[in-house]
Amino acid sequence: MNIETGLKEAMAVEGAIGVALVDSDSGMSLGSLGGSNQLDMEVAAAGETDVVRAKMRSLASLGSDDAVEDILITLSKHYHVIRPLKSADNDHGLFLYLVLDRARSNLAMARHSLKRVESELAL
Repeated sequence: MNIETGLKEAMAVEGAIGVALVDSDSGMSLGSLGGSNQLDMEVAAAGETDVVRAKMRSLASLGSDDAVEDILITLSKHYHVIRPLKSADNDHGLFLYLVLDRARSNLAMARHSLKRVESELAL
């Protein structure tokens, strides 16, 4: 699936507020959907780039060959799910960033859905 379709699929997740495909090298969003007056997806995605970089640096410092499956940030009203893409053709450091309304979402199902989107996404 292309980026636009992948983002639409992610937005179909119950409780989704916004989604973005982000380049962790530049912090630039390659596409985004959703958001709100309180959540600018472009700004939020750029900020989450620092989280991804910090985790990758931490793993490198530890000499770990383990891979990040996803990063979860739990806020009082939202879940922020960051999923680095692991597809064979992803040498660009891309990640999916999904923001969920905590009261309307099922975190396990959202993670499962993002994994499916990742596996079908053609970059």
